[in-house]
Amino acid sequence: MTASTERAPTGAPTERDPIPVTTVQTRTALRENRVPRWLFKLISPIALVLIWQVLSSAGVLSDDVLASPARVAGTAVELWDEGRLQDAITASMQRVGAGLVIGVVVAIVLATLSGLFRRGEDIIDAPIQMLRTVPVIGLIPLLIIWFGIGEQPKIVLIALAVTFPLYMNIYGGIRNVDAGLVEAAETLRLGRFAQVRHIILPAAMPNALVGLRYSLGSAWLALVFGETINATAGIGYEMNMAREFFQTDVIVVCLVLYALLGLVADFIVRLLERTVLAWRPAFSGA
Repeated sequence: MTASTERAPTGAPTERDPIPVTTVQTRTALRENRVPRWLFKLISPIALVLIWQVLSSAGVLSDDVLASPARVAGTAVELWDEGRLQDAITASMQRVGAGLVIGVVVAIVLATLSGLFRRGEDIIDAPIQMLRTVPVIGLIPLLIIWFGIGEQPKIVLIALAVTFPLYMNIYGGIRNVDAGLVEAAETLRLGRFAQVRHIILPAAMPNALVGLRYSLGSAWLALVFGETINATAGIGYEMNMAREFFQTDVIVVCLVLYALLGLVADFIVRLLERTVLAWRPAFSGA
């Protein structure tokens, strides 16, 4: 009696043969693999600079109205060689750093007390809501009377500009925490500190980081006005001196510095978001 053997059909994969896997890529993925995204981000800025240079070369934009990009670049190199740009950047960053630290600390303390406790909301929130509607720039005369014309009014002005948007976002983040999660924590008998640490703080962190980005933009905006208060150094001081002599190239250099420093600060916060909020999947665009 002979044993019958079964053979696999011809062309069918056996246990020893690996199963072929084919990776299918969409047209969008193939296009993104060919061209990096950072190139697309540079297209519009480069196009604007080219249009600006063409208009300047054609005489449509005179140097008295707006200096050409080539002249602005040359002026920036000259100011850097003279050391004026380094000194201006250092002075302005010190003011922004001091104001930012004070504003962040005040906003976190006030928003935490107001967001976690109803009595804190009754005492703190109403004055904050009234003060935030007052234009910060309008407080400059009072700040000069209170603090003089030194560094104090500049730092206080930046701190105020930072405090209000950050307070609003932290307070909103705390109050928008899912009540069901808090009730579940209470059912599990988590203490107040454990609830804040494991539930309220992670849920409020996205709003807080958005508020920090707004606050950084407000800090640089307040710096522009703050450095008009008897400043002897800083980007705003260089801009004011250039205005007196109608030096549009120096003014544009200062504006570009403000923009670059703001972009660097925003980039740092974005990196912080990716690190702190790595646990939260989010839509990144189609």
